[in-house]
Amino acid sequence: MTAPLYNRVALIGLGLIASSMAHAMRANGLAAEITGHARSAETRAVALEIGLCDRVFDTAAEAVQGADLVVLCVPVGAMAAVAEEIGPHLAPGACVTDVGSVKQAVIEAVGPHLPEGVAFVPAHPLAGTEHSGPRSGFAELFVNRWCLLTPTAQSTPEATARLRALWEGMGANVDEMDAAHHDLVLAVVSHTPHLIAYTMVGVADHLRRVSNSEVIKYSASGFRDFTRIAASDPTMWRDVFLTNKDAVLDILGRFTEELFVLQRAIRMGDGPHLHDYFTRTRAIRRSIIEAGQDTAAPDFGRSALPAKPAPKD
Repeated sequence: MTAPLYNRVALIGLGLIASSMAHAMRANGLAAEITGHARSAETRAVALEIGLCDRVFDTAAEAVQGADLVVLCVPVGAMAAVAEEIGPHLAPGACVTDVGSVKQAVIEAVGPHLPEGVAFVPAHPLAGTEHSGPRSGFAELFVNRWCLLTPTAQSTPEATARLRALWEGMGANVDEMDAAHHDLVLAVVSHTPHLIAYTMVGVADHLRRVSNSEVIKYSASGFRDFTRIAASDPTMWRDVFLTNKDAVLDILGRFTEELFVLQRAIRMGDGPHLHDYFTRTRAIRRSIIEAGQDTAAPDFGRSALPAKPAPKD
């Protein structure tokens, strides 16, 4: 039997990503022991109840003691305070990582609080659902999804290689890139699409008040997909937009320019332009499917709505 990659992994924050990591590490024998901490007493109780962690602590400082890997699974805006709390309690030779959707801000928030002899390897698994909390995790969340590592001067080759092995052991594909480039890429593929989804659902909410709930009643699949994205954790996404604002504003400006071009084409009845544009964008969807990052199923692989119960006799 292969020895675990880590003797003790401390998960700080016990939501979807942390709980999925716990399940995946257990399923693949990657950690001998998993400790955890969450700010909410209710979350800590649930984590113990479902056996998510071997031990759950009331403070992050207690949870990280003796850990050879510490994973920060808290909103980006909370990273600095958590790093400051755990810094004095980290074991020599330990590695600290995170799962934040923004990397430059995390590096600036966490790095200064880590002592000499502790490696810091920022990471971002590109996986998730609209659900949150310790009960939402599952071991297969990372399978064939990408995890991006953004090593810094505080990363060592050994710590980076070991963390890469952990993510690969949980089924993920792993790439490394510069933090600034990561933030720009994520502004395109995740952050701005989320902002657009939130905006569209906000517009629909306003219309719903005017039109007696018809927007909700007659929602087609396009709007349903927007609402799925817009159901994501509001604290996490607030912090994402505040900490990656430059890249998001850049991409949002480009989006606005594209939107103006399409508005003009619609207004002028320019069918050939619209057809050409939609043909090119459709090819991107095909590429995503061919890369194994989604399915071509008619419902996009999303769970079907539950059937209504049969009427009682």
